[in-house]
Amino acid sequence: MGNVTSSVAARLAFFPPEPATYEVAAEEGGLRMTGVLPDANVDVHALPTRAGTRVVAAFWRYPTARLTLLYSHGNAADLGQMLGLFMELRSHLRVNIIYDYSGYGASTGKPSEYNTYYDIEAVYDCLKKEYGIGQEDLILYGQSVGSGPTLHLASRLEKLRGVVLHSGILSGIRVLYPVKVTLWFDIFKNIDKIKQVECPVLVIHGTADDIVDFSHGKRLWELAKEKYEPLWVKGGGHCNLETYPEYIRHLRKFVNAMEKLAKERATKAPQTLMI
Repeated sequence: MGNVTSSVAARLAFFPPEPATYEVAAEEGGLRMTGVLPDANVDVHALPTRAGTRVVAAFWRYPTARLTLLYSHGNAADLGQMLGLFMELRSHLRVNIIYDYSGYGASTGKPSEYNTYYDIEAVYDCLKKEYGIGQEDLILYGQSVGSGPTLHLASRLEKLRGVVLHSGILSGIRVLYPVKVTLWFDIFKNIDKIKQVECPVLVIHGTADDIVDFSHGKRLWELAKEKYEPLWVKGGGHCNLETYPEYIRHLRKFVNAMEKLAKERATKAPQTLMI
């Protein structure tokens, strides 16, 4: 019964667009993603993972960015469908890197819970090695199923700057059934992992979400150690929160607060006395 239920939950969790909405081509100087102009200041990577797959990641540069936001998207979109949102987020928030899960878009392999964990680990490794971005300057953002890999990584990074959970889930099985305890065969056990997150957590959820009930977001916020003022979007559904003006306004407020926090902690850091 457990294996069957877990398998059903996994099948319900992933809906990669078919065909993919973009392609990645090699050109002089690196990779290029269709739909992105050469002068858009975007670096495209195909990153190897521990599972042997390659995931596509796009780093959206902003000249004066203080923080980087690592975005794990929902289960029914790929990078090509997210281009408009990411141009808007970059202009408003001055941050951004997004990636496709294994089996999505131009990424190889098949989507699964553990592959999403390997995927986000590969992207984080790229941020450290290629761009010199440490966890103190990183905000992890997880939308819907993306809350799974987000909390997987967040629970392992003690100095992470912040976390955003957008229409996040308590666990895979809990989306299907209102179980009271975490079952061993469940997937994306966010209800347990959020208790291990040490940084500020912003939760965004629509009160009329008919895919992932509002109670998921409310409970995730309650379980967070360091709670940031949540955004409960009145009447908001599962896939339309970005259309509400309070969404970008509250998100910008959170990013600004994290930037201020980073600056304050850098100022308070012990100074080396030179004699």
